[in-house]
Amino acid sequence: MLLKTQRQSGAFSAELIDKFLNKTATIGVIGLGYVGLPLSVEKAKAGYRVIGFDVQESKVKLVNEGVNYIGDVVDDDLRRIVKEGYLRATTDYSFLASVDAVTICVPTPLDLYQQPDTSYVVNSTKEIARFLHKGMLVVLESTTYPGTTEELVKPILESTGLVCGEDFFLAYSPERVDPGNKFYNTSNTPKVVGGITEACLRTAVALYEQVLEGEVHPVSSPSVAEMEKIYENTFRHINIALANEMALLCDRMGINVWEVIDAAKSKPYGFMAFYPGPGLGGHCIPIDPFYLTWKAREFNYHTRLIELAGEINNSMPEFVVQKIAQILNQQRKSLNGSLVHLLGIAYKKDIDDYRESPVLKVIELLEESGATVRVSDPYISIFKHHGRYYDCVEATEQAIEEADIVVLTTDHSRFDYKLIARKARLLLDTRNGMKNYEKPSNYYLL
Repeated sequence: MLLKTQRQSGAFSAELIDKFLNKTATIGVIGLGYVGLPLSVEKAKAGYRVIGFDVQESKVKLVNEGVNYIGDVVDDDLRRIVKEGYLRATTDYSFLASVDAVTICVPTPLDLYQQPDTSYVVNSTKEIARFLHKGMLVVLESTTYPGTTEELVKPILESTGLVCGEDFFLAYSPERVDPGNKFYNTSNTPKVVGGITEACLRTAVALYEQVLEGEVHPVSSPSVAEMEKIYENTFRHINIALANEMALLCDRMGINVWEVIDAAKSKPYGFMAFYPGPGLGGHCIPIDPFYLTWKAREFNYHTRLIELAGEINNSMPEFVVQKIAQILNQQRKSLNGSLVHLLGIAYKKDIDDYRESPVLKVIELLEESGATVRVSDPYISIFKHHGRYYDCVEATEQAIEEADIVVLTTDHSRFDYKLIARKARLLLDTRNGMKNYEKPSNYYLL
């Protein structure tokens, strides 16, 4: 019986790998956001017929019209593959019945209690289970806690009566999207893959080797791949916290922390530069480490360093507001009633993504203190926070002159730094964005 099962799974795997090699496989991608759409485009560019699934009709409509809404996707690439019929999108999950492989790229946020919200993964897996068939590959890419693929996804799929590793194949391969990165993208970033069984791993690796230019790095299990992704982001989380704590101390000591970091990175080994700022943003670094702190409790372990780093990083918006108030006080002005012009709402330079942006918390604290807040961002025209919509204004000469203080919160390349330096009454730079420009006398650095 075991030999028969091995032969069966081997036959299914070989047949599917042949489809990957000769580009006859149809591939599904669930979730057409910052991860799913670029992945869909790469798979379609590689020559596969791709069906993108999303619950948001607006995204589906845009994709089918060849209209791009993700910065890391090339407009011409999307238009071409849609026109040629390689990519289409739908809200109808019944089309999963026609796909040979499907990738789950849905959000995995934290709830109000800093615990993983896996509802998007669960709901997507249930949709797949409705149309799961023999010889199908399922890959989870959403960042999550170690054990999700085996403890959550696998049981839902096997509730159909099909057996993982025999009738269908299941793997985990973490997304490694770095929005705004000019060199590394979905295609050329190395890919880590962990399968439930050897056949699962072999099949998933075969797909990614055909789609991506970067190296495919197989690991022994989905849990290793899940932990690897958490470790990546926890590494950044903790090192940014160290840079932020150095900034807090250097501020008290009257030392330029940016000069300290530049001096330290002159050492050719043993040091990697991380920089302070108004806090952490994006969907990964502020969130992912807390998947691990939650999972660690199951093993009676307290992740002290991770949680302390979170406290430091989460305190930075408050420090920025205190700094603004301090600078205004030196000019005999109160924060209450002052016009504060923030330059940048995106969580990092030269992108249009403001998810978890620390600037949102800065705005909250400023408004609670009675300040009037105005925001400019060349990549974002309108943003929403706590149910309220904010319009971004252009950083014109008049707008800069009118503000009691201008605060650089995101160091976008499109800002006119010479104009800002010349016209701002007071200027606080939280990103060292003015490092290559002449500093005015009213300039303050985080």
